[in-house]
Amino acid sequence: MKVNYIFRKRLQQFNSIEELFYSIKAALVTDNLIKVTSVPFSGGSPNTILKNLKAFSKEKETVYHITGDVHYMALVTGKKTILTIHDIGSAFQGNVLKQLYIKLFWFWLPAIFVKKITVISEFTKKELSKIIPFAIQKIVVIPNPVNSKLNYTPETFNTTSPQILLIGTKPNKNLERTFEALQGVTCKLYIVGKLTEKQSDLLKKYNLEFINVFHVPYDSIVKAYQDSDLVLFASTYEGFGMPIIEAQAIGRPVVTSGLGAMKEVANNSACLVDPYDVKSIRDGVQRVIDNAEFRGTLIDQGKENIKRFQLEIIAKQYQDLYKSI
Repeated sequence: MKVNYIFRKRLQQFNSIEELFYSIKAALVTDNLIKVTSVPFSGGSPNTILKNLKAFSKEKETVYHITGDVHYMALVTGKKTILTIHDIGSAFQGNVLKQLYIKLFWFWLPAIFVKKITVISEFTKKELSKIIPFAIQKIVVIPNPVNSKLNYTPETFNTTSPQILLIGTKPNKNLERTFEALQGVTCKLYIVGKLTEKQSDLLKKYNLEFINVFHVPYDSIVKAYQDSDLVLFASTYEGFGMPIIEAQAIGRPVVTSGLGAMKEVANNSACLVDPYDVKSIRDGVQRVIDNAEFRGTLIDQGKENIKRFQLEIIAKQYQDLYKSI
């Protein structure tokens, strides 16, 4: 059996999909038969799609796995294709014409061509089923695994001025409300992702101490988890919520949103808050800081929670799916 992973063109600022599937690739029994192909062009314009489709050369007796982002490659990979869809947020962004364009080339047409579609949470399956009701039978839930680079690293919690890790700066990461919630809380913020001008202004307005890094390798992300006291991830929308299990693998308490995929992934092992309520976010963070017993419970429950997402378990699910095709 030969499997060919189809990746987007890799850019320095985006590495989550690549880190995920290179980890899975390394854990597969048939690793020696797995090939990796990256499309030559980045972006989502019609011209880019056409150039990437024309550049592809199909091989016989090969299972293709489109790992995400370049869903439209299903138009040329053939019937023995698996498509992984990480979330469906892009289908509802922009004007009506843009939404139609995204739905056509990232969801409707790929769903017709591929054999199976994997999604990373039951929440995403439910949302995707509304967009491609004609292909519900093709959808399989295989969650994301914990990266093998993340090892349990206990640290003494800094109750005086804890370092709070924030991952991501896109609108759904909800940093504007998060910054307001942390106003007056003695802490240090470590923010991963390029800040917007508005976000930078709010940090100054609320007099928050922070460090901001972006375009950093994954090893630096691991170090950021290790150096943190708690991870705050009050996002308004996620297809999964990797920072939840990444933080738990390191051994850090997590404050996250009590809705959608984040509630599903946390599974009662994190402090759940209302991401639209500034007071709820503040109360959740303050409870973790003030209550040592609560922190310990979250850490212990987090260690149990991530057992569901061990790399070997997830890799076997993909392995079985490849064999079935």
